[in-house]
Amino acid sequence: MNAPDVLTDVTGHLGRITLNRPRAINALTTEMVTLMQRALDRWATSGEVRTVLISGAGDRGLCAGGDIRALHADAVSGGSASLDFWAREYRLNAAVARYRKPVVAWMDGLVMGGGIGISAHAGVRLVTERSRLAMPEVGIGFHPDIGGSWLLSHAPGQVGTHLALTGTSVGAADAVHAGLADHFVPADRLVPLVEGLTSGDAAEVVAAFAVAPPEGELASCREWIDRCYAADSVAEILDRLRSDRAPAAQAAAKEIAAKSPTSLVVTLRSLRTAARLPSLEAALEQEYRLSAAMLRSPDFAEGVRAQIIDKDRNPRWRPAGLAEVDVDAVEAYFAHTADDLDLAAPGPTR
Repeated sequence: MNAPDVLTDVTGHLGRITLNRPRAINALTTEMVTLMQRALDRWATSGEVRTVLISGAGDRGLCAGGDIRALHADAVSGGSASLDFWAREYRLNAAVARYRKPVVAWMDGLVMGGGIGISAHAGVRLVTERSRLAMPEVGIGFHPDIGGSWLLSHAPGQVGTHLALTGTSVGAADAVHAGLADHFVPADRLVPLVEGLTSGDAAEVVAAFAVAPPEGELASCREWIDRCYAADSVAEILDRLRSDRAPAAQAAAKEIAAKSPTSLVVTLRSLRTAARLPSLEAALEQEYRLSAAMLRSPDFAEGVRAQIIDKDRNPRWRPAGLAEVDVDAVEAYFAHTADDLDLAAPGPTR
């Protein structure tokens, strides 16, 4: 009998949630999100569980994001399963953020998209020397969701805008600098860390194992990042990056130019708007509207085809250039609908 895709157990005062799809780098499915939510709900009122640990099976990463192939199949078939998945996933993201007990996220290896959503909202976020964090959605014709607009819009300076528009991955030190993680703990310390969490205070245990991370790159790039990405439009951001003397700025321009023009415009507006919203929940509700709209856009299906399905890395975006992006269409993405997600309402059960 195959093991379930999410393993849960309680040892001492520690409740463990382990994503268990290592061959898929623990990519999330609707069933996995549901099982995680059930565990959190069960332990929320348990006198036995004092701390929750979220980690991933295998040595490739905590979670590579949502099951993109399933989302692509739904998009091209005109289905609605993705909407149910996102509603459940975003509720889980909010639940992790507001959990009343310490949630420790072990962000080892690859942590992308949905993987960020189940970890970067946790109270105690740990990265290792193997960690690579990214929100690469603009490369598949989508937008940074799972509370990504909230996290990135609250990063220092314009670091979040840089990460959102380039989709670039960052290591441990840069993840901490960007506000996506809190502590660096070497990967070989997981076993003794877990043992400590079974009986000790989460903050004290983590402090005993955390050390200074290796040097990162973002801090030294803040001058050009903050200046270039402060522009009001993607086109102006690109102009500033291309004219900057820093080779890294010009490399960022090349990365951005390869992404979906529509996704870039939507993403920049999403981050700018999220920075003014009152809460993570409000940002998630806005992201759900964007996700529902972009599910039917040609760029999402095309982006996944080019990057994941056919892997030709040659997406044919529609439109192909920023100047052709329909402003009215983008405006409609942000408009409220009768099917908006309400995170104040009870979540679905299964």
